[in-house]
Amino acid sequence: MPNLKFKCAKAPSTTTSGNCAKRGAENRRTIPSPFRNDFNGRVAIGMAANALTGTHPVCDVPNHMSNADFEPARLTVRLGALAANYRTFKRLSGNACVAGVVKADGYGCGALEAAKALRAAGCDTYFVARLSEGIAVRKVIPDSRIFVLDGVQQQTIPALVSHKLTPVLNSLDEIALWSDAAQNARSEYDAAIHFDTGMNRLGLPHEELNTLANESNSRLGGIRIALLMSHLACADDSESDMNREQFARFKSALARLPSAPASLASSGGVLLGKDYCFDMVRPGIGLYGGNPQVSGKPNPFETVALMTGKILQLRRVDSGGSVGYGATFRIGRDSTLATVALGYADGLMRALSNNGFGAIAGHRAPIAGRVSMDLVTLDVTSVPASALHVGADVEFFGDTISLEDAAATANTASYELLTSLGPRIPRRYVEAAR
Repeated sequence: MPNLKFKCAKAPSTTTSGNCAKRGAENRRTIPSPFRNDFNGRVAIGMAANALTGTHPVCDVPNHMSNADFEPARLTVRLGALAANYRTFKRLSGNACVAGVVKADGYGCGALEAAKALRAAGCDTYFVARLSEGIAVRKVIPDSRIFVLDGVQQQTIPALVSHKLTPVLNSLDEIALWSDAAQNARSEYDAAIHFDTGMNRLGLPHEELNTLANESNSRLGGIRIALLMSHLACADDSESDMNREQFARFKSALARLPSAPASLASSGGVLLGKDYCFDMVRPGIGLYGGNPQVSGKPNPFETVALMTGKILQLRRVDSGGSVGYGATFRIGRDSTLATVALGYADGLMRALSNNGFGAIAGHRAPIAGRVSMDLVTLDVTSVPASALHVGADVEFFGDTISLEDAAATANTASYELLTSLGPRIPRRYVEAAR
């Protein structure tokens, strides 16, 4: 395996990288979805008299209309904000290298586009969870180091080697597999060694760490250690004693192992202070605009992802009616309702039923009734009439409703909210940060 040397990312050039594809006339791109052709030719939407094309509830769509002319829902991803967040981590991390975590399809935002944007910003090291993710990212990032957190199995060795991927070894068994593979090939293979400091998930447990420390020469034959790493369990809470306990265990383990670059902090760990940053940090959610701290603390990162759906129909309803499956929302006053093209098949959490909000032109409107598979209804009675029309965008998280607010309302985490977004929603990429 070629030696992809560990190095700190250089400051990005002021000139746009040649690896970045040129954007369209509006400096934006859309990754198409196989479902977008639903709107090809004719759109039948029972809508009010202020429909997009005039006064008829059934709209003939011109043959020359492109798929992008009507997107019922979209995730807008601001690559400029992603790059800005990367630079923020560089500033907060001191001399540590900043690796980009692009697992889970770049936290739902698109791993390949995220990786290319980070590369243009100066990032030269990446983390993925699955081997398949590493293979995909390698196609667009041919020369950077890519760590695979899942580690190594006998069946994955050929692919790891051929795609120049660096496994994160999580046990003595994995170390033995990788060492044997390297020695059988009469070569040296790079690897990260992950040891547990209290999370009790992946990583060498304490007993195996002791064994490795005492027998490193015999057990690490053929392995070049590219990184020694662990993971914080409570980095989102700066007051947690667990952070200090894991920090002490990590430093103690480093003193017993062969010298190599070290990494402990992900997004939340970086905000604990530069002592936690060591040689490399591995931000994930913060790159994508999420706040890795417990609620109440300001978010230092820019908004990257905005999820919107379009209003398909507006209607006036009288007091006493109900909305949606199960008639769980009862109308207590004469109201205006907006039905929006977004549902739980797209990743809008069903837990937001009768609980969450959408925002139209900066005005919040409560979700009325259950979130269904393809649709959600809002009570827009209090939204200015000038903002209400069929085809208007409704934001469910982004600039008006933060990712954390939307997640808290759904009783989940921002991580799940982003990574649950379905493939039916096209991702539209814009270069601007805002």
